[in-house]
This record gives sequence, structure tokens and C-alpha cells, in this order.
Amino acid sequence: MPDVPAASSDRSTGALLVAGTTSDAGKSLLTAGICRWLHREGVRVAPFKAQNMALNAAVTPDGLELGRAQAVQAAACGLEPEALMNPVLLKPTGERTSQVVLLGRPYGTAGARDYRRLRAELRDAVLDSLATLRSRFDAVVCEGAGSPAEVNLREGDFVNMGLARAAGLPAIVVGDIDRGGVLAAHYGTIALLEPADQAHIAGTVINKFRGDPGLLEPGVRRLEELTGRPVLGVVPWADGLELDAEDGLALRSFDRGASTADPLRVAVVGLRRISNFTDLDALAIEPDVDLRLTRDPDAIRDADLVVLPGSKATVDDLADLRAAGLDRALAERVAAGRPVLGVCGGYQMLGAAIEDAGVETGTGTVPGLGLLPVRTTMHAEKITRRRTGALALDDAGGLTGARAGAAAAARGDAGLAGTAPTTQDGAGLAGAAPPREPGDGAPGPTAPRGMRNGAGAVPAGGYEIRHGRVVRHGGAPLVVGDPVALAAEEAPGDVRDEGCVVGVVAGTSWHGLLEHDEARHALLRWAAAHRGRPFAPGTARFADVRERRLDQLGDLVAEHLDTAALRRLLDEGVPPGLPTLACGPLTQGRSPEGVGS
Repeated sequence: MPDVPAASSDRSTGALLVAGTTSDAGKSLLTAGICRWLHREGVRVAPFKAQNMALNAAVTPDGLELGRAQAVQAAACGLEPEALMNPVLLKPTGERTSQVVLLGRPYGTAGARDYRRLRAELRDAVLDSLATLRSRFDAVVCEGAGSPAEVNLREGDFVNMGLARAAGLPAIVVGDIDRGGVLAAHYGTIALLEPADQAHIAGTVINKFRGDPGLLEPGVRRLEELTGRPVLGVVPWADGLELDAEDGLALRSFDRGASTADPLRVAVVGLRRISNFTDLDALAIEPDVDLRLTRDPDAIRDADLVVLPGSKATVDDLADLRAAGLDRALAERVAAGRPVLGVCGGYQMLGAAIEDAGVETGTGTVPGLGLLPVRTTMHAEKITRRRTGALALDDAGGLTGARAGAAAAARGDAGLAGTAPTTQDGAGLAGAAPPREPGDGAPGPTAPRGMRNGAGAVPAGGYEIRHGRVVRHGGAPLVVGDPVALAAEEAPGDVRDEGCVVGVVAGTSWHGLLEHDEARHALLRWAAAHRGRPFAPGTARFADVRERRLDQLGDLVAEHLDTAALRRLLDEGVPPGLPTLACGPLTQGRSPEGVGS
């Protein structure tokens, strides 16, 4: 747990709930913006989301899992993330089932109906987590989920109005005007709530506004008259705020064009159950990269680099790839000498086989794509940890192992199970090694020449969230010299490795690798070299871009919200005497002006 001073004894430890009229209304970004504004004001503030349903997750320093959005909100507060900030994380594993993560650890798998019964078991952990944060910080900014007006989910709720009432929180509701109907959405959201819930709604926010504010003003006044609550601000549309999205709806606008005339074309395979697609955010800041999410076989064959991303349902997504013919498109591009990078689940798909005795599907051994000499076995125990190391480069600055095995990759037999690593010119691989899981099992092979002292390598890092144990039977490691693996002391003095490279195919279990600037640039140069062109890396550091975006969110809050009103809500709590709105048909002859009376 981060070393954070206790909250000041001479001021309230207030909290505020940011709810929304819909999913993707802007709750996560507004919460991050309020957190950054308070942090810059000198307030010790922390984020909180009682329950998050997302496939984008992060790992805390102590190896616990939480929603990616809460990790970003923690950064807005100047904090390391911790599991208390998101005590319940639901990670969908199918159309009607989700893995339940409680306080950073897997708690079980539940269907929709099962989870409604399970909520009673989780409620105390949620309320205790919030109480702990409130005891340690001056302010806690809580994010709701979906919409509080989903009355079918109200019973047992502890993330929206159930949380507000249990913890005595004032709530504000944010609505997205860009999708239309925001005034009706605001009024309807409040009116659908039962009176005791309405009593906690202290104001509204209109988000993503484009145009002349003067034209909206009559609507703002009318909304205030009808609801009896202030509109606390109109936040303008701002480009470039894409920031570690937690909602799959963000994928609708995923594509990022390049600013150069002849960019490196990167195609991301659009898996049905894609997870941690925030891995790709760092690619989007590169001016020489055209980034596209696609399921088009032709686009996958022709791109300069294809990224096969993570998946929460690896075996099912692999079957879906085959059904769509994307397995053939990937094999054809590898045979043509065009690079592929697999990340986590995507890395596992690239291998010879995946063995699943019941963790995901219970389908037994499933053939992989056969493009890397690795095999994966699913284990019930999930690995969640941060990792650091060095991306292994050869003397020419290319990936170690990229030249080695290229002929085998072109023949399509690089992924045959049992393929033993052989001495490779320029790769530095010292010979055969027994199968092992990098960083988890027996010692790996001797590191490529120069890796131990950092020569021919660039810093790399990331985090792991996986059930799969990957065993490499050939090729070369993508990353070497991981201090986390060394600290295990299972084989003192031996350098642990991670990932696999054979010819034009590379894979890693690490999420977040592309956020490391030098490693990202090296991987993109590797892809560009196979196209026969240089790659011009951008000058921006990804960490700096993220910080600027957080500052921009804080600026939007400071400039466009009634921050004095937000302070009062934090210091004084729920305002008394808020009116109750009627929900239902109006009495014949009754004036609309009477709705809010």
C-alpha cells in the first residue's frame, strides 16, 4: 500500500459520486479530471469505483488486479493504484458469465443471475474499502457504473445509488450531449429513481458539447427548473483525450491516422473478447503510425505490422479467428515475411497448442496457429505482477532471433511442438534448452551475448495478468534479464527470459510493453525494416503524454465546472431539501411546470 499521510484531522473526509446517464457518458474521464483538479489544489484525494465491468485491467505494485480506469485515476491523484480503489472487478468470459475479482484476487466465476445473489457477499468488502480510503484521504471521488436509472438492477446495488445511500454521498450525473437527447436523459435518469435515491442527486453535468454555449443556455435553464438542481457545468468536446478506456464502446472510434505521408500501417486484429486494448494507446501517439482495428483478412495480410492482442477468452477467440479465415491471413503474411506481434492471449494463440482442462472452456488441447514454438497450459491460479527487463537486440539493432528461424517461419513450421532452439547467427542463443516457462519454471538458457551488462538491449517493462503458462521450445527470448524473476532465487545467477521471437513473429505475455518508449520504437523499427523503410519515431514520451492528458482533464474541470459547488458537496455532503420528480403520466390538464414541484 502506498505511503500516504492520514487525512487532516481539521477537515472533513468528504466523498462524491460521479454517476452517468449511460455507459460511455464520460464518468471515468470526469472522475479523473476532478481528481487531478483536487490534487493540484493540494487536496489528498483518491479514486474509487465499487464495481467495474471491464476487460482492461492493471496491476498494483503488490501484485493485485484492478480496473485500468482506476489506475489512471490514481495517477491523476499522484498515487500508485491499490485494490481498495476498485474492490470488485468483473471480467466477462462469455456472453453471460464473468470472472469476479475481489480486492485484486479471483473470487469465482458467475453468471448474471448468480451474481445478483453474490452481491450480498461483496457488499461489506465494498463499503469497508470506501471507509478505509475516506479515513486516509481528504476526499474520495467515486465513479458509478452504467446508469443509476437501470431500475432492474437497483436491488442489492452497491455501485450507484445503493452506494450513495449507504455511505451518505452526494451524487452528480454526467450526460453525453454528443449522442443527442442529453436533456431528456438527465431528467429521465433522475425521475426514474425512487425518492430516497433522488434525494442524493445534487446536480448534473453536460459533457462533450460542441458549438455555441449560448444556444444551449435556454435548455440548461429549463433542465434546472424541471429538476430543481443546478447544472454544474458544460464541458466542451476536447480531442485527444483517449485515455486507458475501460469500456468496449471506445473501440468504435479506435482507429488513429498518421501525420506522415507514408506511415507504418499497423493492423490490430479485432478479437471478439479483446482485453487490455489500452496496450495500443502508445502506438497512437506515434506520428509515423497508422493504427487500425480490423477483421478484414486483406487488411491483415497487407499491413506492415499486425498485432494480435490479449483476450479474456483465448480459446474461444482462437476458434473465432479460424471461423473468420483470419488464421489463413496470418499464416500468409508470415510466409511473405511480414511481422506479427502477439500480446498475452494473442501470444498464446501464435503457439503450437493451448491446453485447457477447464479454466476457460475445458476443451482439452487445442491446436494453435503454429507460428511460434511455444505451448500454453491454462492454470486456475492467475499470475498478476509487474515485470521489468530489457528487449533483446542483435548487433544490428534488430530483435534477437528475428533473422534466426526466418526460413522456418517462411515454411510455416516454426511453431512445431518440440522444436529445439539451435545456435543462430547473430542471435546469441547458445544451444538447446529444455522446455520451460520464462520467469516461472526452471532456469532459462544463457542470455544472448551482451545482455547481462545491458549491451545491445533497451529497457522494457510491463505487467502480467494471465492464467496461461507459456513454455518456449525454440526461438529466442524477446525480453531478458528480468529482476522480478531473478528475485525468485529459484536459480540464483541465471538470467530469466520472456517471450519468443522466430523470424518475423514475436510474442510476449507482458501488457504495457509498448508504453516503454525505447522498446516501442525498437519493435516498430523491426517491423519497418521488413518493409524496407526506416521508421521515424515521435519525440513524445508516452508517460509525458499521459500526464498532459490528465492535466488537460484537470483544466476542463477547473475552467468549466462550478468548482465551488463541488467543494461544498465534498465538505458538506448531500444538500437538504432536494425535490422529488414525478415519474409516470401527468394528470389530465396538469402543467409541465408542475413536474418538479
